[in-house]
Amino acid sequence: MKNRKVRAVSNLDIFSGKDKTEIAIERLKAFEPSEGYYVAFSGGKDSVVILDLVKRSGVKYDAHYNITGIDPPELYYFIRDNFPEVERHRPETTIWKLIEKNGFPPLRMSRYCCAELKERGGCGRRVVTGIRWAESSRRSKRGMVEECFKKSYHKVYVHPIIDWTGEDVWTYIKSNNVLYCHLYDEGWKRLGCIGCPMNTKAKREFERWPRFKNKYISAMQKGIDTHPHLIVNGHSTGEKMFDWWLSFTEGKKGKKEKEDQTVMFE
Repeated sequence: MKNRKVRAVSNLDIFSGKDKTEIAIERLKAFEPSEGYYVAFSGGKDSVVILDLVKRSGVKYDAHYNITGIDPPELYYFIRDNFPEVERHRPETTIWKLIEKNGFPPLRMSRYCCAELKERGGCGRRVVTGIRWAESSRRSKRGMVEECFKKSYHKVYVHPIIDWTGEDVWTYIKSNNVLYCHLYDEGWKRLGCIGCPMNTKAKREFERWPRFKNKYISAMQKGIDTHPHLIVNGHSTGEKMFDWWLSFTEGKKGKKEKEDQTVMFE
């Protein structure tokens, strides 16, 4: 996340004798704004924990889910059927139109989709997320409280479980009977945008949800037709571009970097 200012919050971690759940709740109470929190909800395991903690803390909040159009269908229905209090927002555009407009699919160094589909909302608000240091080396450098300044908005992010491990998350879920998407029980480690360039399991995703592969290929073909001058390395058809894109994503397997799906959310 560019243009962010990180605040030091070490003084909030001195809660002698308290466990991580109590500390997370204390953090939420300590930073509660008068208008309440904007809870960024994705439906993933960290996200359901955050929403449960927010409810338990008694702070004022409103929860929001940005419909990307490329989340696993099971995740979308999980949110719709189990979290009616979460406001669902449709984007002004789609990933397919963005690919056509840009002439190429989202890349590791050019994730133009996040701002349009994933990070909308919360402008001028204090936003709560489930980001954790243990998720990746990138996120290990994040602050518990961060300010993001961009030309179009200003947000303050609060990450109450930033120091939790994956085991902490699952222990909380099981101990408190928190609902979670069944895809985790099928072996999926991350639940997010299908085809995200930060993911190393894209091939498996497209095998599970093949209609998304076809939609990506169609969008890439339209991008090529719209921007023929951008054709490089022989990617003259949507299918060729898709194969190149998929091999590029799968090529990150050897790296030590853990999966970090988006800039802000799980």
